[in-house]
Amino acid sequence: MDSLLARISRGQLWPSPGGIHPALNKSQSNSLPIRIPPLPPRLVLPVKQHIGAQGHLLVNVHEQVLKGQALTKPHANWSVPVHAPTSGRIVDITPMPSAHPSALPELSIIIEPDGEDRWCELVPHPNYRELTAERLIDILHFAGISGMGGAGFPTYIKASTKQQIEVLIINGAECEPYISADDVLMQAHSDEIVRGIEVLRHLLQPKITLIAIEDDKPKAIAAMEQACASIDDMQVRAIPTKYPSGGEKQLIQILTSKEVPAGGIPADIGVLVQNIGTMYAVQQAVELGKPLIERVVTVTGDTLAEQRNVWALLGTEVKHLLAQQDFNPEPMQRVIMGGPMMGFTLPTVRIPVVKTTNCILAPSEAEMPFPGEERACIRCSACADACPASLLPQQLQWFAKTKEYKKLEEHKLFDCIECGACAYVCPSEIPLVQYYRVAKAEIREQQIEQIKSDRAKERFEARKERLEREQEERRNRHKRPSRSKEQDAQSKEKVAEALARVKSKQADKGADKDKVAAAIARAKAKKAGEQLEPDNSEVAQERAARKEQARLYKEQKQQADTAEPVAKDDKKAAVAAAIARAKAKKTAQAEETEAPAQDDKKAAVAAAIARAKAKKAAQAEDADAPAQDDKKAAVAAAIARAKAKKAAQAAEADKAQTQTSGNTDTPATEQSEEDKKKAAVAAAIARAKAKKAAQAEATVKPSSESSTEPCEENNTGTDTQSSETQSPEDKKKAAVAAAIARAKAKKEAKAAQSDEAQDDASENSKTPEAEQSPEDKKKAAVAAAIARAKAKKAARDAENKPEQEDPS
Repeated sequence: MDSLLARISRGQLWPSPGGIHPALNKSQSNSLPIRIPPLPPRLVLPVKQHIGAQGHLLVNVHEQVLKGQALTKPHANWSVPVHAPTSGRIVDITPMPSAHPSALPELSIIIEPDGEDRWCELVPHPNYRELTAERLIDILHFAGISGMGGAGFPTYIKASTKQQIEVLIINGAECEPYISADDVLMQAHSDEIVRGIEVLRHLLQPKITLIAIEDDKPKAIAAMEQACASIDDMQVRAIPTKYPSGGEKQLIQILTSKEVPAGGIPADIGVLVQNIGTMYAVQQAVELGKPLIERVVTVTGDTLAEQRNVWALLGTEVKHLLAQQDFNPEPMQRVIMGGPMMGFTLPTVRIPVVKTTNCILAPSEAEMPFPGEERACIRCSACADACPASLLPQQLQWFAKTKEYKKLEEHKLFDCIECGACAYVCPSEIPLVQYYRVAKAEIREQQIEQIKSDRAKERFEARKERLEREQEERRNRHKRPSRSKEQDAQSKEKVAEALARVKSKQADKGADKDKVAAAIARAKAKKAGEQLEPDNSEVAQERAARKEQARLYKEQKQQADTAEPVAKDDKKAAVAAAIARAKAKKTAQAEETEAPAQDDKKAAVAAAIARAKAKKAAQAEDADAPAQDDKKAAVAAAIARAKAKKAAQAAEADKAQTQTSGNTDTPATEQSEEDKKKAAVAAAIARAKAKKAAQAEATVKPSSESSTEPCEENNTGTDTQSSETQSPEDKKKAAVAAAIARAKAKKEAKAAQSDEAQDDASENSKTPEAEQSPEDKKKAAVAAAIARAKAKKAARDAENKPEQEDPS
């Protein structure tokens, strides 16, 4: 079985789906040679005349240019320059109506020809085979060559493809009615076209080259066969005349039986297609160095006196070309750029000729009637039968009307080549192609917006990530380094030590903190008792705790009050004893002879003063303290016992000190009478003080003890007897001392009374009588009995000690 390439070489052809056979109307223009019209008054050159990006301007307004001079410079992919079609002056660079169905303004360069038609310097390359492929591609690129069959695809892009091309197809079918530009170009310039094909074959190295021409162009077929007869692997193929067999995908299918995949390009299947006019431009650019500045345009229609093909400079306005053919417009005249099937009606005849313009059609109304009013689809399926892309035009039209763009894409809308065959056969005269063009434009806009949105989202996310990364870096920059476990342990130890110091300091503050804590505890207990529901057991425990706390506080306060006077009295007794010893020593030294008498007198005076003080203290206490107050009597008895004990201890200390000093200074065998007198005086003073303390204790005993009144009577008698033997001066001193003693006793009695009242108040506030339990009352009675017993014992000890120490 022969291979596909062998069958292609033998000239086998394959049928293509769909297609129609409209009236050709080519004979009106293809029978005359190509004409060169006079220079137009101005040339309007759009900067962009191809698919891709426009170039950067190289010229300015009022600048003089030469023919063939580059006016723009390519700067991006799919960008080709434009050149000056003739010499002249640039009068303006401004947006002008474009050669498009919308006629939207595009940036254009307006040149005023000077009529000299002076060329710029050209660089021909007749020996192009000696050039590298890159150099050849650059020549095609900077010559501004793009596809001249209708799409305007940059030629240098196709010529520089990296894919292996097996079949190179030169499209000379020219299936559109009325258009005969390629037909007459092949008849007149077949040799130049073949040399241009050779340049492309040199770059692509295809296995076979096919020149496809419809069989309704016999002169063109004969001319091309003659031109390529001596070239191997280049053949002319006459294909059946059917519209749109000149379409790229349809022509590939007819010649090779291959189908271009949806969304793909012919190079994907090893095929490349170029136009006849493009091959002529390639030959002019490489061998002669001429850029693309003109092309063949068919000017036809019944409103023209002469219909023919002309060499039109790029930028020539349609109005100028029509005028050269004696244009006679009708009232409702239409001018179409392109053929009747794929062309579009111009909004104005001031539109310029561009690189893709192949026909200017000015038909009369009889020749091409206006389309009728659109009617409802009758579902005849004629459009589907005529579609060369095997689509469903009716379904696409429904989706386009309802703007269901996703369904349009699913039904392969972009496979439509907009040939117009469906609209041509539609009995309802529905402009199907217009629906498809609008839908395609809207879908492209959506895609562009989506691309912009995606890019903006990417930029936003990238910016967000960058800001977060910078913020994290700033945080890490100011973040302290992580500490080791040892450092953490050391810091914890330091904190614990600090807390311990604070606690110890707080503990040293004294009883104030304890009082505050006790008050807080009572408040918390009280609050808790208010919040919780009544519970007899918990209330009893709280009351017991409060009573115990009050009792402890009272005992602590009594101990503190008792210890302070004792310590104070001990200090005073020691001072008094020292003063007495000093006075006794001084008196003994001054009056040795009168020492015994004066010592007796001083002792008597001291005893009288002591008795007076004791009597005054007893009277003050009897007046202020009622006998029925057992609690106050117990406190007073405790104070009296403490004082008596202190006096006894002081007397013992004085005696011991006297004996020690006597033993140290002089031995017992060598003691003088003077020392004995001093010792007797000190002993007498001590006995007087002890007796005074005993009498004071006896006066503050409870009224229940019967020995109180006799003691007072005896003391009174003793005081009276002593006062009778005293001199006036001694009486005066004794009165002063008694007054002082009474004031001190009264002051101490008041202080004791205020302490007792404060204790009673605190005890009553903490433990009311109504809340005291029988156990607390029993403990209080026991404590009072113990205090009375201790007081009675201390009084007896104080009475016995003076008698034992007295040598007499």
